[in-house]
Amino acid sequence: MSPPTRPAQADSPHGAPRSRAVPGPVEALLLLVAFVWGGSYSAAKIATEQMPVLQFLVLRFGLTFLLLLPALRGLATASWPAALVGASLLGVNLLAIFVCETFGVSLTTASNAAFLISLCVAFTPLCEWWLLGQRPGAAVMVASGLSLMGAGLLALQGSGRVSPLAWGDALMVLAALLRGVMVCLTRRHGQRHGLPALTMTAVQMGVMALGSAVLLLVVYGPVWAPLPTHAPFWGAMAFLVLLCTVLAFFAQNYAASRASPSRVALLMGSEPLWGALIAAVWMGERLTWQGWLGGLLIVLSAGWVARPRTSSVS
Repeated sequence: MSPPTRPAQADSPHGAPRSRAVPGPVEALLLLVAFVWGGSYSAAKIATEQMPVLQFLVLRFGLTFLLLLPALRGLATASWPAALVGASLLGVNLLAIFVCETFGVSLTTASNAAFLISLCVAFTPLCEWWLLGQRPGAAVMVASGLSLMGAGLLALQGSGRVSPLAWGDALMVLAALLRGVMVCLTRRHGQRHGLPALTMTAVQMGVMALGSAVLLLVVYGPVWAPLPTHAPFWGAMAFLVLLCTVLAFFAQNYAASRASPSRVALLMGSEPLWGALIAAVWMGERLTWQGWLGGLLIVLSAGWVARPRTSSVS
């Protein structure tokens, strides 16, 4: 079953199509995801300082999968085998993203990680063109360019020049590219199979928990470090599991099948600014004026895409 589409409004008495304002719940959900994920860099930084990265991923996604087990009932559809395969492939892509992101944030600052992931905004229109054959409009490309300019200002802050990429920074750039691919694949899967958003999230979490466990076994062998007992670790873990994973992935899966990939990426492009604000309050990190200007450009791009506008419905 294909995902629901917005119903067309009736024609006016004169026979001409009537204009309507594009509704905003999807846009609001995406901005909420951007805010929550902005805090994920600080939370992951705190958690990975007390636990190996791969073990942290097993724990995070394993706990999330257990919480979402009841949602697997959504697989009871006529096309569930194909839907399961599609959702599992998305889970593999997500695992690659989170391995890059989590190792990346453990090797760089929370603010820098949030800034570099914003390159997803520039990568997604190209991924959309490549994977879906849909050339983005001029407005989307301009907004993508502004977001990329903002990311450049963030990278240049302080020194006035870009320093050689550290391993952590390089992993964050790779994660941004994979995010662009993910948005396009999520939209394609949603159009083909129409799985409930929470069911898709549950399948993805199961794949990611299993994949993380396999990687942990391959890299470290059958070793499981003792769990931390510090309250900040478990507070960060609760934030990551309940808000950054359960809530945010449900919202993203719901929205990504109902909005264009470039629109999804641009609306979530405010994530670096939220990440910087939360890192400043939570971790004590600070930005220069170039950093704030870059963040402002990203937020303005997201606001431009989310603005109310009218469209004709035939």
